[in-house]
Amino acid sequence: MSYDVPPIDGEAPVEFTGAAGGYPLWEVFVRAQRGLNHVHAGSLHAPDAASATRSARDVYTRRGEGVSIWVVRSSEIHASDPDAADAWFDSPKPYRHPTFYEIPDEVGHM
Repeated sequence: MSYDVPPIDGEAPVEFTGAAGGYPLWEVFVRAQRGLNHVHAGSLHAPDAASATRSARDVYTRRGEGVSIWVVRSSEIHASDPDAADAWFDSPKPYRHPTFYEIPDEVGHM
């Protein structure tokens, strides 16, 4: 399969051949409208950031559902270990979570 991605800002079109073509994996984040956060939309393979951005536009915002796209090479993302979530997110300062305070009955609005 071969197809051309339309150019952005006067760049030459990029032709992709094959499924991934040995290209690196990119993570795509789309912001639906101004004031909202970018949300992870998916992943794609592309040779460089410009091509990844064009492909992300075509794949993840076909129906005009985005105002901004971020692409990040997957190998550049560093994350915490989901299996160590308890130790990683457990607060060392218990006073920040006042769950151990006893509220007197006469304080009814808390």
